[in-house]
Amino acid sequence: MPGTVIPVETIDYPDSDGLPMAENDSQRKTMTYAIEALDAHFRNHPDVYVSGNLLLYYEEGNRQACVAPDVFVVRGVPKHERRSYLLWEEAKGPDFVLEVTSRSTRGVDQGKKREAYAQLGVSEYWLYDPTGDYLVPALQGSRLVEGRYDPIPHAEGSDGVLTALSEALGLELRLRARAPVQEALRFHDPVRGEPLRSLQEAEQGREEAEANLQQAQAQLQELEATRQALETELRELRRARREPGP
Repeated sequence: MPGTVIPVETIDYPDSDGLPMAENDSQRKTMTYAIEALDAHFRNHPDVYVSGNLLLYYEEGNRQACVAPDVFVVRGVPKHERRSYLLWEEAKGPDFVLEVTSRSTRGVDQGKKREAYAQLGVSEYWLYDPTGDYLVPALQGSRLVEGRYDPIPHAEGSDGVLTALSEALGLELRLRARAPVQEALRFHDPVRGEPLRSLQEAEQGREEAEANLQQAQAQLQELEATRQALETELRELRRARREPGP
């Protein structure tokens, strides 16, 4: 009937926008690394939620009021799987958002999304252009100050590595100019002094550690066999000295 109001609780909020996760392999690999690495880093924090390419609805009853951050982190909410992020059902919105941007998405990333994230109170908004289509430098962070985003300072070392600090994460974002595109961006833990690894990288590290352990065990076995042989030879020499000759 005309004028009928649909109850808010009956509105369905789709968990997919029908768009691909990324435009190309470098974007997809960057997003996968970031989500996996951050999820592993905060695995022991039950109140830190890490996700990406997930629809975030910020106005109850309005299915058009949504964004899909490539990578985002929320502090102060339970860690559990979600089909979508309904802001009115959560304690708060994201603290950190990273968009893997390109020339084709720059308008949305620097316009609609930037405005939406500022209104939602996202304290840090980062843009990364893995193929260098338009953004110089290719990694740029912004921090929300009185409702507006101010640039986050960055430094570039003599080795060509660009470094910027994310206060929201307590981590550094490092961009290695000479690395392969899909491996250029890395999160770095300044306390432990090491980069965060993806699941694949962690698995490779585990396999290498196991291989090194097996090699070390084999070397120990060889050394033990050598030691036993030398002890046997020593005993034979001592016995020969004690026995009188013919």
